[in-house]
Amino acid sequence: METRASAGATGIDSSFFFGSRGVFRGVDWFLFVSALTVSLLGLVTMHSFSGENAYFDKQVVWITISSVVFLLASIPEYRFLRRTTIVVALFTGIIVLLALIYFIGTVVMGAQNRFYLGLFAVQPADLAKLVLIIVLAKYFARRHIEIAHIRHILVSGTYTFVIFALVFFQPDLGSAIIIACIWLGMVLVAGISWKHLLALLIAAVVVFGALWNYGLHTYQKQRILTFIHPLADIRGSGYNAYQSTVAVGSGELLGKGIGYGTQSKLLYLPEYQTDFIFAAYAEEWGFIGVLILFGLYGIIIMRTLFIAAHGADNFSALLGAGVAIMFLSQFLVHIGMNIGLLPITGTTTPFMSYGGSHLFTEYLALGILMGISRSARPTLQARDETEMVGVV
Repeated sequence: METRASAGATGIDSSFFFGSRGVFRGVDWFLFVSALTVSLLGLVTMHSFSGENAYFDKQVVWITISSVVFLLASIPEYRFLRRTTIVVALFTGIIVLLALIYFIGTVVMGAQNRFYLGLFAVQPADLAKLVLIIVLAKYFARRHIEIAHIRHILVSGTYTFVIFALVFFQPDLGSAIIIACIWLGMVLVAGISWKHLLALLIAAVVVFGALWNYGLHTYQKQRILTFIHPLADIRGSGYNAYQSTVAVGSGELLGKGIGYGTQSKLLYLPEYQTDFIFAAYAEEWGFIGVLILFGLYGIIIMRTLFIAAHGADNFSALLGAGVAIMFLSQFLVHIGMNIGLLPITGTTTPFMSYGGSHLFTEYLALGILMGISRSARPTLQARDETEMVGVV
């Protein structure tokens, strides 16, 4: 028999929220708390330097809003996402938003990639990543038997390229790279053949050559050249990469302590609240703190993959895998950028960096996963319901 707890004078039964039929049944609280902890670590890092900026207060608001979004998004079961009309509407809507950027978007640091709506700004490129995952999950789920056919690789690649191009020419190289990683990862999960993968790699080399000659801006080319030899121009194009590696290395084993990160506090490290928040964190928390952070990301990605593996159907499994790929690619690109292994592309760290658009999208993605997990395979449902009996 399920244990029920009274809510006192309100008369609200806790089983309404957490019982086997509650609105939050199937929610992976371990996953949510891990993501929230990463957000709080980012918040602590920003608070260390709150005297020079207003990022901390705004980030508190965004984390609160995003947490509420997670809870609300975890309530539906999202069977409607399998409908073709819904997927087409989402894809069309995000294309329209990305196109409008070029007409009414605001230019910030040379990139026209956001709308300013009064007190806050919205970057459609963040939401475009989640929409692309839904579109590809729908497409591959309906064609999983014949996925090895090159036609489906080309069609899915066309959908992705439309979003990729609109984001790339804003220009937002970091988000464009993540979009490409999402497509490549989901194609591999869906079951691409090795010969097609080789063809894709050759095509990628050709596309990169074309972009280098006709698409990349001078500063973007310089960032890539800096990646090859980051210390060649530490007073110019290699400055950010150099300062970032100095910050990470100076943290040593235990870090300098919260609020004592000189690279960030003295503004040697630019955009520490977004592009280089990992470097700022590593400087203060050291190697031990980095291990804790990596462990939290490991939990987030592994739990997301677990939900994907127990999806009730191919659509659920592919959507969960796509979300995991999005988190993993953003994490790897950002960390690689901060320690000098990848060129500076201007990406955020999932759940940690300052900004509302990416936090909203990431918590929304987790909420959708929670809703989908309600119709998961029996082994997952049985385990979750057994655990909840001892809680409510």
